[in-house]
This record gives sequence, C-alpha cells and structure tokens, in this order.
Amino acid sequence: MNRPRPTDRPDTAPTELRGSGRISAGPNRLRVLATALAAVACLGAQALPAAAATDSGDVVSRGVTIPEFYQPPASLPSADGALIRSESLPLALSLPSINGPLPGTATRLMYKSTDSNGQPVAVTGAYIEPTAAWKGSGPRPLVALAPGTMGQGDQCAASLALQNPITLNGETMSVGYEDLAIYRLLAAGTAVVVTDYVGLGATDRLHTYVNRLDGGHALLDAVRAARAVPGASVTSASRVALYGYSEGGGASASAAELQPTYAPDITLSGTYAGAPPADLVKVIKGIDGSALAGALGWSLNGFLQSDPELRAIADKYLSASGKEALNDLSTMCTGDALFGYGFAKSKSWTTTGQSLSDIVAAEPQIQNTLDNQRIGTLKPTSPVRLATGIQDDIVPHGQARQLAVDWCAKGANVSYVAVALPNLGDGLLTNHLAPLLTDQGDAVSWLTDRLSGKSVTSNCWSMPIQP
Repeated sequence: MNRPRPTDRPDTAPTELRGSGRISAGPNRLRVLATALAAVACLGAQALPAAAATDSGDVVSRGVTIPEFYQPPASLPSADGALIRSESLPLALSLPSINGPLPGTATRLMYKSTDSNGQPVAVTGAYIEPTAAWKGSGPRPLVALAPGTMGQGDQCAASLALQNPITLNGETMSVGYEDLAIYRLLAAGTAVVVTDYVGLGATDRLHTYVNRLDGGHALLDAVRAARAVPGASVTSASRVALYGYSEGGGASASAAELQPTYAPDITLSGTYAGAPPADLVKVIKGIDGSALAGALGWSLNGFLQSDPELRAIADKYLSASGKEALNDLSTMCTGDALFGYGFAKSKSWTTTGQSLSDIVAAEPQIQNTLDNQRIGTLKPTSPVRLATGIQDDIVPHGQARQLAVDWCAKGANVSYVAVALPNLGDGLLTNHLAPLLTDQGDAVSWLTDRLSGKSVTSNCWSMPIQP
C-alpha cells in the first residue's frame, strides 16, 4: 500500500526518488555527521537492523517494514479518542525485576481523532504501564507525550522507536531520542501515552508536521485512548499532564490551550512545552539554511495535504528540484534529512530564487495559513511550564518567549524558564538540542509535582523585559 504523496500528480510530479535513501554529499556534510553522531552518543542506544518485509499486509518505507497494524480501517468510530485496536508492543530496552519488567509493559495503539479540517482520522501511538509505584498523592497519573521532530516517513514513528531505538539500514536513519524522557517519566511511576501524530506511522496519509490542530487533537485524544487500554491502571480519576519539546512542545502547547473547548472531559494538572514553534513565520527563518532545513519540506508537504488550495501557489514557485526535494523528504526521518538536506536553502527550491520567507511575505493566502497556525491566541486554563534556550536559533528563542508573553497577557498560569547556555554553534541544532537534555530533569520534576497536586505560582510578573 502506498500513500499519496504531495507531488504525485501528472502535471507536477518529479522523477520518483521515494525509497532511494539518497544521501547528498556537500561541504557541510562533516558538520551534519558530527551533529548526528553527538545525538546518538547522548542517547547511548544500540543500532538495530531494519525489519524485513513479511507479507502483503505490511508497508515498506525506505527498507523498514511498517506492520499491518498501522493501516487504518475503512471506517472509524465516531468518538474522539475511541480505541480502534491495540496489541502488545515489545520494548527494546527492558529489564526483568521481581515486580515485573522495567520500566513497564507497552501496548501499541490506534485511536480516532479529528484533523484540522474537521475530518475523522486514525492515529497510532503507544501506552506504557509502569512497573514503578506512584509515590505521589492520588491514583497513578498519566503523562501524554508529544514527540519532537522525528521526520515524515512512517518508519519514523515514536511508537516504532520504542521497539527499535535506532534504525540504520543504508536507506534510513531513525533515532528514538524521546525514549529518554519516556523512561524518566515511567521511573517516576507515571503512566505514559505517546502519540505518533496524524499521518506518522498510520499509512493512509502524510504526517502533518507542526499543524497545531492536528498535533493538539492527537495528543488530547491519546489521553482518552489510554483510559480504554485493557489492563491500564489509569482512569478518568487520574491526574493528567502533557509533555513535549520542539515539535512536541508546539503540540503540547496547542493541546493545553485547546483542551477547554476540544476536550473538556480531560482535566489537566500541568503542561511542559519546551522550545515550542509557536510562530511558524519566524521558525521558517530559523530553519532555512540550518542543519534541519529538511523540516521546511515536511511542513510544506503537510500544509499542501491539509489545504489543497495552496497547491496552485506551490506550482507557481516550486522548481523541479524543489518538487523532487519535497517528494524525497516525504519518506525521510530526521537523520536522513540531516545528511540529505542539511544546510539547504529554500531559494534553491524555487523558480524565482526567492526564499520561502520571501514567498510567504508575497502571498497573503500563505500568510493566512500560517497565522491560523499561531499558538497563543487561546488561554490555557491549567499551569504551563514553557522553557526555551536563549541561544536557540532553530526554533527561535524570541518567538517562544512571545508565546509566554501572550499567555501571560490572558491571565494564564505560566512558569517561564529561559535556559541560559553558551552559543554552541549557529545552525547546527546544538543550540536547540542542548536545552532538551539540560532542562529535562527539571521539566519532569515540575510535572510530577503538578501530578501530585502541588500548586505553582505564575512568574509572569517577573519575566525579564529583554528576550
């Protein structure tokens, strides 16, 4: 089964490169390699071979077999968060203990959500029942985790990364770096549910990268789905928190402000939103020409899928090489994009030589699309810890801080944290990734305090004037 791709149309389709695993050489390749190897070294994970195809019910993406489980059924339940199917999920990193496997027992999920067009959609993910006891007050709580940028290929899904933390097979490089945060939360005795987002894992469509409605809905519906998992200890009485960094920070921030209207049945105790891409106009400028330049292709692919009216504009500006890049990126994970499109500049993808930022400024329809993606127009009604590295140039610090300002102006309970680290290299991802690791322990502690029922006071009044 092959998903429709954004450029699979007779009038615009470039030469097919899907599954080619093309790795482009270039003057910046050593810098990309250093960045990738540093990320792998921090995780300390073991490389695992990619799965081989088994039968016609499976899907193969860049040499990785996506189990038939991930193919959505023809019809979906009506209720958001309804569990469509589940099965046991073997964790790659698991140890035996007297009380059961550490850190816990995992279940693969497929559940129903609603996309940004108001249409039903199947979303996959995973629920992990921890072996560690919850030592806080009340019943065992639940943390819904929104992964950071994983890519756009189905093989990049976070639920698959729990089974294979690193996939290296010559065609794709996928690193499950969110496993560290997941295991930390499980060690604290909280149950964890992870969303794969709309279109990542589930094989019927492309992942709608940084779409605030798709991401926020998928995360909130994961909470509902977790409560329905057979044998799960969490119930509607369990306190709930959200966790996310980078793309995940945007999804958790969006979910926090959407919760009062989209999911009033869920009572949130707190939300951690790290480095959220709240203003995509500014984020585009940060990503363009950086090690993560391929993410521009993922966002374009997703918005072209969600809003077909934008295709005429894409046809106007995208060159053959630009269409080829979008097609190629649609099956890539973050590691693939670092090697294949690291430090690419969007002006090399256009017929006019204009950058994506220039085109956004010239096209009101695109501006309107990105304005509708702005996070911060609604008020979260539960505490939020918003953290951003002051040197972050990929998901720029200033726009993340502005989100805190916007929420504070609405009277939200915001704990704003500016992570002060030295400049670790412009455009290399290091300024973006370092706060993820250095702030993670404090973020988990802040969440577990909220899940224990401890109150927190907003620091809006003391936020420094300068970013």
